[in-house]
Amino acid sequence: MAPLLVVAVALVVVIVLVVVVFTRRGGGSTTSTATRNAPAPTRRAPPGGSAGGFGPSGLGARVRAAFGTEADGDRWAALEDVLLRADVGPRATADLLERLRARGGGDPVDLLRDEIIAVLGPERPVDLDAPGLDVILVVGVNGSGKTTTIGKLAARLVREGKRVSLAAADTFRAAAGEQLEVWAKRSGAQLVSQDRGADPSAVAFDAVTSATARQVDVLLVDTAGRLHTKEPLMQELAKVKRVIEKAGGTVTETLLVLDAQTGQNGIAQARAFTDAVDVTGVILTKTDGSARGGIVLAVREELDLPIRFVGVGEGPGDLAPFDPAAFADRLLA
Repeated sequence: MAPLLVVAVALVVVIVLVVVVFTRRGGGSTTSTATRNAPAPTRRAPPGGSAGGFGPSGLGARVRAAFGTEADGDRWAALEDVLLRADVGPRATADLLERLRARGGGDPVDLLRDEIIAVLGPERPVDLDAPGLDVILVVGVNGSGKTTTIGKLAARLVREGKRVSLAAADTFRAAAGEQLEVWAKRSGAQLVSQDRGADPSAVAFDAVTSATARQVDVLLVDTAGRLHTKEPLMQELAKVKRVIEKAGGTVTETLLVLDAQTGQNGIAQARAFTDAVDVTGVILTKTDGSARGGIVLAVREELDLPIRFVGVGEGPGDLAPFDPAAFADRLLA
C-alpha cells in the first residue's frame, strides 16, 4: 500500500503544478501576465497644452494642422482656436486672421511668422538719453521675477560701461531688500535701501539724491509688487514717480515685468499698471519654460506696449533684448 500512496501523492503534486502553470500563462485567468505588466497608456497632451508655442509642443505644427482642414470655414475657425489657446488674445487673433486672409495662399507658418513680426514692429531699445540721471521705474506683481530682472538689467548695463545704482523701494515684501543687495554685489551696482517697512517714496528720494551726487548714469527703482487689484498699490506707485521727479530725477522708462506664464491675466496687470504710472515697455520673464508666448502679441496689440527684454534663465546674463524675428521663430518652432 505504501508504494501506491507515494504514487498517488506524486500524481496530486503534478496535477497542482500543471494547474498553477496553466493559470499563470493565462489559460485560467482573464488577465494575462503581459497585460498586468504592460506600461500605462501614454496620455496625449491636450491641444494648446502647457508649452503654448514656446516649448516642444510646437505652435507651428498646430497651425499646419489647422490649415489641413478641408473646409475653408473650418480652417479659419481651427486656426483661431489654436491662436487663442496660445494666449494670443481675441483682438490680436482677429487681426492676425484678417492679415492672413488678405495674403491668400502660401505656407501658413511662413505667412504667420511674417505677420507676427509686422504686429510686433521693429526693436525698440530702452531709452537712456536723459541729459543727466536716467531713472528706470520697474513695476510688476509679486512672483513675476521683478527683483531678479532688475539684477539682470543692472548687470547688463554695468557690462555696457554704465554706472548703475539700485533703489530697494519694495520695502514690504520679506527679503526683497536682501535679494536686491545680493544682485547689487553680483552686478557691481550701488544699492540704496532703508529698513523694512520704510516709506518707498522716501527710499526713492534718497536714491535719486545719492545717484545724482555720485554721478550715476542709471538708477533702477524696485517697487512693491502686491496684487495689481489693490488700488492703494497703484496710488503708491504714482506717488513714488512724483517723488522721483520732485527729487530732480527723470523717469525715462517705466518697465512692467510680466510672467510669460500668466496668460491673459497679464493683460489685466498691464492695464492696471499703465493707468497708474504710464508704462513704457514690458520685460517678459520665464520664457525658458513652458510659457504661453502669445501673451506678447496680446500686450502689443491691446495696449500698444513694446517688449524691451525677455528673461531666458536665472543667471546674470540671461536677459536679452527682445528680437521680434527670433521671437516669431521660437513661437512657431
